[in-house]
Amino acid sequence: MMEAEAVVTQGTLTVTCPRDELARALGIVSRGVSARTTVQILAGILLRVSGGKLELAATDMELSLRTAIDVQEATEGSVVVPGRLLLDLARLLPAAEVVIEHKPEEAAVEIRSGSATYRLHTYNAEDFPRLPEAEAAERHEVDRETVLTTIARVSRSASRDESRPVLTGVLMRFEPGKLVMAATDSYRLSVKETNVEGTVPELEAIVPARALGELARIAQEGEKLELAVHENQVIFATGDALLTTRRIDGQFPNYKQLVPEAFDHELALPREELLDVVRRVSVMAQRNSPLRLRFADGELTVSAQTQDVGEARESLPVPFSGEPLEIGFNAEFLRDGIESVFGDQLRLQLISPLRPAVLQGEGDDFLYLIMPIRLAG
Repeated sequence: MMEAEAVVTQGTLTVTCPRDELARALGIVSRGVSARTTVQILAGILLRVSGGKLELAATDMELSLRTAIDVQEATEGSVVVPGRLLLDLARLLPAAEVVIEHKPEEAAVEIRSGSATYRLHTYNAEDFPRLPEAEAAERHEVDRETVLTTIARVSRSASRDESRPVLTGVLMRFEPGKLVMAATDSYRLSVKETNVEGTVPELEAIVPARALGELARIAQEGEKLELAVHENQVIFATGDALLTTRRIDGQFPNYKQLVPEAFDHELALPREELLDVVRRVSVMAQRNSPLRLRFADGELTVSAQTQDVGEARESLPVPFSGEPLEIGFNAEFLRDGIESVFGDQLRLQLISPLRPAVLQGEGDDFLYLIMPIRLAG
């Protein structure tokens, strides 16, 4: 990769940097750019040259992403450039080296690469929101793989309905020797308890599920992961990237009270086979039609019917005995639950058609509770 060369223009940001490094850094921070805002500057990425580095940052006031790339001598300064446009350009530039020069008298930056020249209108860096202080917080190193695996299995149960903010977050709690994460949208619940070695901070925060999704995207393999909670912010540091997100205020539901203490039926089912059946039959569960699971002696029949579309039915052998039981579920939620469970065998625990069901894998460290849908007829 080509080294950055010194380009000096007195008094304004001017920098030369490798195109690929710039595109990589923009790819990290661009996900913090606000896509739905009337505040124009939130659609921008802050570029700042300081101490031999080009720092990049973006925020939508809920989440902020920051990173930096090394450059050789350059003129210190800062400017805000339209974020998505700059990312698209950086990926298409013809030469391996890029020169960015701020022209404040024209409220523009000039971007040069090979024979290509672009001029983008800019925003005033003084109007860019002040980002949360991340340096003051005490950071704790946590196991990257443990955290990311837990996020992947739990966060899909978080709500997307902004009217109940607490449910759009994931409860993240570190206890001595243990990490607990839980998410619920009131129709389903995921809880994962993971043993962690070494000393971990005793922390608890409700973290926006979106922020955890971004963390999973930027935390590359092999990089260490650090965590801090500072005032109303949760801070994650990984590699050369920093993610800060607001804590969600409020009381997370007492999820332990939602899980029934006893069940009438506990079945061991082949996970992959059940998942394949559910995926196939779900094709006919459109317009919120439920997926029907009918348990009878030695057999489970999965069916779905949508008026004016069609119907599907498929059976597989299961170790069920007793009075037949038919229960309905949201097809997407049931599929999510089966996908979240690890192992060849899935444990399905049932009480009745109107009581919640619980899915677990071969261990007890993960639980997925799903509320049934009342079936007509």
